[in-house]
Amino acid sequence: MSLVMSRACVAVLAVLLLSSVCQAQLSSSFYDRTCPNALSTIRSAVRTAIARERRMAASLIRLHFHDCFVQGCDASILLVDAPSITSEQNAIQNKGSARGYEVIDKAKSDVEKIRPGVVSCADILAVAARDASEYASISHVGGPSWTTKLGRRDSTIASMNLASSQLPRFTASLESLIDLFGSKGLSSRDMVALSGSHAIGQAQCVTFRDRIYNNASDIDAGFASTRRHHCPTNLDNGDENLAAMDLVTPNSFDNNYFKNLMPKKGLLASDQVLFSRDGNPLSLFHAPFYAPL
Repeated sequence: MSLVMSRACVAVLAVLLLSSVCQAQLSSSFYDRTCPNALSTIRSAVRTAIARERRMAASLIRLHFHDCFVQGCDASILLVDAPSITSEQNAIQNKGSARGYEVIDKAKSDVEKIRPGVVSCADILAVAARDASEYASISHVGGPSWTTKLGRRDSTIASMNLASSQLPRFTASLESLIDLFGSKGLSSRDMVALSGSHAIGQAQCVTFRDRIYNNASDIDAGFASTRRHHCPTNLDNGDENLAAMDLVTPNSFDNNYFKNLMPKKGLLASDQVLFSRDGNPLSLFHAPFYAPL
C-alpha cells in the first residue's frame, strides 16, 4: 500500500471534507433556476485572482476551511467587527494570515450584478475553494473536478472565541488534532486527507521557527538548514517572512506534501506529527484511500 495519496484523491477529498461539517440539506442544482450563471461567474473571479497571484489558491482553500471549522460553513469568517460582533478574523489562527477576502468580495459583487440577493457568501466560499483546488491541480491533461452542493445560508453572528479554541494550531500535538477533528465528526483519515491541502501555499516564519531551530529528531537537518535562510532566529525579525510549504512544487496540488513527511521534511510541526511519533510511522497514515500515482 502506497503511503502517498494520488493527486485526484488529495484535491477531491480535501475540499469535499471541508464541506462535510455543514449539516444543512444541500443540492448541486440549488441555483439552476434562480441564478444559472452563478458558478461560472465565481469561477472567473477565482481564476483571475489566482492567475494574478498563485498563492491565492491556497489562501482560498484555507479561508473556506477556517470558515467551516467554526459554526459550520456559514461565511461567519467574513463578518467584521461591529457593536454586536467580535470578528473571527481577530483569532490568532486568522489574524495576519487568513486572506482572500477581496476575492470573495469580487465574486459576490459580480454575482450580485447578475441576480441580487440570491447567492450566499457561504456558497461562494465553498465554490471558490473547489475552483481554487481545481485550478491548482491543472496539468497538461487537466485536473480533477467535482460537483459542489449548494444552498448554505450566511450567518449573522461570529465567534472569535470559538475560532480561537477550535481552529487547529501549527504547534498542535497529534492527540489534540485527532480530538479536534473528531469533534467535527471527522476521522483521523479525514484529517490526513484535509491536511493534504498544505501541498500548496506558504507559511510565515513565526509558524515554523521553533521547528527548524530546535535540532529535534523529527526534522531533516539539511531541510532545517535550508529553511533557516529566510527565517532568522531573532524573535524580533522576520516573523512574516514566507516559505513554501513544498519546495519542489509549491503551486501544484499534488502528493509531494505526503512524500515530504516521510523523510521528515514537513514544514509545520502539526504536519510532521501525522507521519511519525518517536520515529515510527503512524497507522493513520496508511489509510486505505491512499493510492500510488
